[in-house]
Amino acid sequence: MNKNYLIIGLGVLGIVILAGGGFFLLNQSKSNNSSNTTEITLNDTDQTKQEDNNSNEDMNTEGSRYLIYDSNTLNETADSKRVLFFYANWCPTCRPIDTELSENSDQIPTDVSVIRVNFNDPETDEDEKDLAKTYGVTYQHTFVQLDENGNEITKWSGGGLDQILENIK
Repeated sequence: MNKNYLIIGLGVLGIVILAGGGFFLLNQSKSNNSSNTTEITLNDTDQTKQEDNNSNEDMNTEGSRYLIYDSNTLNETADSKRVLFFYANWCPTCRPIDTELSENSDQIPTDVSVIRVNFNDPETDEDEKDLAKTYGVTYQHTFVQLDENGNEITKWSGGGLDQILENIK
């Protein structure tokens, strides 16, 4: 009788070992697939950055009312109404408004400057992170209008050029 229990026990142990090995192999396969997905995502991100660079070549030119933030932009636009647009290149909501603002910057009133600030991108620098903290911005696609002293006048999330024009005070 003890011999039967031993044989049954070994059989169960064998099944457990085989099941564990199968589970391990299955997880290895999923792990390899996720690393391929990561590689594809990284390549897509590189392509997105290249597209951003191409679409923004005309920004920050003389007379443009849609600007990319740099350390001088706030000082250079102090005499206009300023709206910060906290943007992320991976954001599916931000990209269309970025395109809309780029293509229709001539519809932005001459006394208004819309300044695109990177938010949570690999390119986001400390100045941009500090701006987000200063104005309490916790997610991308947030707009903040500033007065001439850099104080917040109003803040809203979402929308396009029409909402910017409606919200400017």
